[in-house]
Amino acid sequence: MRLNMPVVILMGASIMWGLSWLPLKHINSLGVDGLVLAFCAYGLLSLLLFPLLLRQTKVLLRHKKAMFFIILFGGGANLAFTYALIYGEVIRVMVLFYLLPLWGVLGGRIFLKESIDGWRYLGVALALVGAFVILGGFKAFDAPPSWIDLIALLSGLFFAMNNLVFRAAQEVPVGSKITLMFGGSLLLSGSLLLMGVEAFPQTLSGEVWTGVVLYAFFWLLIANIGSQWGVTHMEAGRSSIIIILELITAVVSATLIAGEIMEMNEYIGGAFILAAALIEALRTKDDEVPQTTI
Repeated sequence: MRLNMPVVILMGASIMWGLSWLPLKHINSLGVDGLVLAFCAYGLLSLLLFPLLLRQTKVLLRHKKAMFFIILFGGGANLAFTYALIYGEVIRVMVLFYLLPLWGVLGGRIFLKESIDGWRYLGVALALVGAFVILGGFKAFDAPPSWIDLIALLSGLFFAMNNLVFRAAQEVPVGSKITLMFGGSLLLSGSLLLMGVEAFPQTLSGEVWTGVVLYAFFWLLIANIGSQWGVTHMEAGRSSIIIILELITAVVSATLIAGEIMEMNEYIGGAFILAAALIEALRTKDDEVPQTTI
């Protein structure tokens, strides 16, 4: 039986994303704060891929608005996701991040004028109910969600908005888009460090640099390339189902390795959000390439 390479590669990338909390929390345990870790990791990747941007300058200059939004949303999504995984409970962060169907549908309707069918309305409703249950139901009104909850929600929102920009900016090469995402994370984390949100350490040990380099080049880079290559070589519905493996991997690994325990409300809310993701993935009609370009 011949292996379907796009499926295998996308499954591998999704598993890597689901396990990304392991290197992040390990490096953080060595005394590296979240913003510093993101600044170093995305800085290394930006330096590596910067020549791509130089070779495609003419194309990028025609899409300055797209460049700005990818730097903002893509960079913000990566930074928020990294920060939330470092300091939050892995399962809770991943489930809240997976409100992607909600943000994607709303953003597509508002910015790309996409139509919303009955299944998508159901997906949005399930995602909203799931988030409401996870955040404590009506008890959520007694006290605001934690700052990690808000960052996890923000990471999913930014990621969904970045996906919309990716689709609208068809003429911009994928390699340049990924590089702009990494550069955005570098710029945003660097700006927050300059504002004094966290202090940059005087020195970083060899063990820390080894961990950051391995995470950047053998985790972030491979996972990003694998995801993008896999998604572009198969049907959208099929890839969406496979990507859900990321959430399953995170839940199982955090339970077995980190000993995290889900509360009943998180089980119920997570089931609603997973159902919303499955509805979006199983829709028989894929979205057309948007006519609006940026």
